[in-house]
Amino acid sequence: MNRRLSGIAEKLKANYYLRRVDNRLLILTIAALVSACVPTASPTPTLAPTLAANAEWTPQFTTFDDVEMALVPPGCFMMGSDDGRRDERPVFEQCFDTAFWIDRTEVTNVAFGSVGRFDGATRPRENLLWSEARDHCAARGARLPTEAEWEYAARGVESWLYPWGDTLIADNLVFDQNSDGETAPVGSRPNGASWVGALDLSGNVFEMVSSAYARYPYDAADGREEGAPDSERVYRGGINSYIDNGAGAAIRFRLDPDQRDWYIGFRCARAM
Repeated sequence: MNRRLSGIAEKLKANYYLRRVDNRLLILTIAALVSACVPTASPTPTLAPTLAANAEWTPQFTTFDDVEMALVPPGCFMMGSDDGRRDERPVFEQCFDTAFWIDRTEVTNVAFGSVGRFDGATRPRENLLWSEARDHCAARGARLPTEAEWEYAARGVESWLYPWGDTLIADNLVFDQNSDGETAPVGSRPNGASWVGALDLSGNVFEMVSSAYARYPYDAADGREEGAPDSERVYRGGINSYIDNGAGAAIRFRLDPDQRDWYIGFRCARAM
């Protein structure tokens, strides 16, 4: 009798420990499932307080769908130029309350999926319609930059005339003095990088932006960002030295949306 009771007690004890192990395994399994369901927070870029000088910003980059983009922090700059052409005036303060991303280089032939006038995988894609540039950016979950965004990314809070400063340095860009009439692989002049680390904002090709052509001061709410399909569109990023400040970051040009040009390409932007 005692032997039987002892055997029963041992079985009960064993079942008790098995249940404890099973409960622990169940708890660990539930914890793992809960952890897997909690989304991992994306790294948050470091934004500086209001900047007083371009050098106060340390360039930050990230990659979206294999395309490297530069972070453009909030801030203000003086848009336009008193020394430029009539449509670059009046000069006015333009501010950005939120950061945005801009492609570090112009969109290349290989990224676009076909070549323009100049062959080569890493040359900028040019000779395309404004709508084709817009649609390419949209397919990436991005968009064309506004005219104001483009100029701010190029000039910074100090409103430099060129992406690197106020003096033309021929070795910093590909333009009519050194290009032999052709484009170059994107990013071939690293010393020409802007304050946010974007390359070729002056030189190589002009670049389309989203904005319809209109007089300054720029106002995103005045309809120029919703322009009619046949509105002339602005392109930026001078490549000519025969125009005063023609290779600078303040100069503006315009083109009908149904026209193409061998020397006009584009880059994309996106919100934070």
